[in-house]
Amino acid sequence: MLSPVFLSRLRALLPAHGVLHEREDLVPFESDGLSAYRNVPDVVVLPEDEAQVVAVLKLCHAEQVAVVARGAGTGLAAGALPVDGAVLLVLAKLGRIKAIDPLARTAVVEPGVRNLAISEAVAPHGLYYAPDPSSQIACSIGGNVAENSGGVHCLKYGLTVHNILKLRAWTIDGQLLEIGSDALDAPGYDLLALLTGSEGMLAVITEITVKLLPRPERAQVMLAAFDDVAKAGAAVGNIIAAGVLPAGLEMMDRLAIQAAEAFVHAGYPMAEALLLCEVDGVNEEVSADIHTVREVLAASGATGIRTAESEAQRLKFWAGRKAAFPAVGRLAPDYYCMDGTIPRAQLPHVLRRIGEMSAQFGLAVANVFHAGDGNLHPLILYDANQPGELEKAETFGGRILELCVEVGGAITGEHGVGLEKINQMCAQFAAPELARFHEVKAAFDPGKLLNPGKAVPELHRCAEWGAMHVHAGRLPHPELPRF
Repeated sequence: MLSPVFLSRLRALLPAHGVLHEREDLVPFESDGLSAYRNVPDVVVLPEDEAQVVAVLKLCHAEQVAVVARGAGTGLAAGALPVDGAVLLVLAKLGRIKAIDPLARTAVVEPGVRNLAISEAVAPHGLYYAPDPSSQIACSIGGNVAENSGGVHCLKYGLTVHNILKLRAWTIDGQLLEIGSDALDAPGYDLLALLTGSEGMLAVITEITVKLLPRPERAQVMLAAFDDVAKAGAAVGNIIAAGVLPAGLEMMDRLAIQAAEAFVHAGYPMAEALLLCEVDGVNEEVSADIHTVREVLAASGATGIRTAESEAQRLKFWAGRKAAFPAVGRLAPDYYCMDGTIPRAQLPHVLRRIGEMSAQFGLAVANVFHAGDGNLHPLILYDANQPGELEKAETFGGRILELCVEVGGAITGEHGVGLEKINQMCAQFAAPELARFHEVKAAFDPGKLLNPGKAVPELHRCAEWGAMHVHAGRLPHPELPRF
């Protein structure tokens, strides 16, 4: 519980409406997009400029009060979950686009700017910002940097880390960090990559310089139906092997198709699996790639292939995919959205294993994922009103992540670790690796005040997790040390 003296000092730093302390004002901030994890914050602050952010950080450092930074709250790993005795620092009001340089193809934005708002602002210049998470209409660029978000076009255009140039950030004690460069390369350590995906544990970002890209001359999307999920998974690798680098390569299984079609009416055929493959570039290149992709899909066993006949239809095809997460909400009272990454060659095997585990746990799964880069998003359907179902869904989700590690993948692709996947960090990393993570944390935040308890587990937690797995007859990952 925060002391009245501290709260009084906090109120002196911001306008009256910038400090929320009454329960009815705090409850809306009790969770991020992973609503199964909830904790009402002690206090919420909403700074309106960088100076107020720095003042809050300096006060918290002086009083040794923890700080959890939050953007739009669309995260799906409980990364912005409030912590008892901490300040929830909401950056949503830092929402200005400060500069656009069409010649350099850059924009300077504050962290509260919505992802889609960047592309909308630069559209008159024939430019756009490439990373496009499904939540891009709402998610903030600061949160995208914190989680290193991707999107349906990340296969060709990369994740957030590949599309930003500079960061302006502040450590917990109020020191300014200016990281990155306008140039393609800069001397020294790649601190830009270190902070991107650091989940608010190292510094609080107040300004981002993003890269902008010219709109391609042409973009064409193909839709292919399959009577078997494994065939669709194999087709993904076949397209890449044919020398085509799609702008987007997405996959949905039957449950996800049904939900998305009922929700958006995108014109999807009912099938066991659906692939959306988009190619873009100059007109001649797109024509050649479309021909190649069509041949590969047919040879891979597609039962039906359609090409969008207009820009409106192309956008409709993508609207169905981007609406898949909310659409699946119609299938069950609750769903648990997972996020793991695997080598593309393992797609058929992993999809089969998820199907087997679905039967074992008695919980249906709708699979939606960025197939091109192996980023899986299984949506586990459950009913939180039924005793034990949430716990069963969490266990099932953990098994999926451990499966990802077993086949050479990772426990996250773009949602981050947060609190949700902290146990599975013990499956992916050995004790010496986790110790290095803690050393990096200590270099930026020796008092462990920024987003404490998230992303990187303490070694004793991994020891307990490993012991439970052994007791349950399941050994920890081979790289996990025996304590």
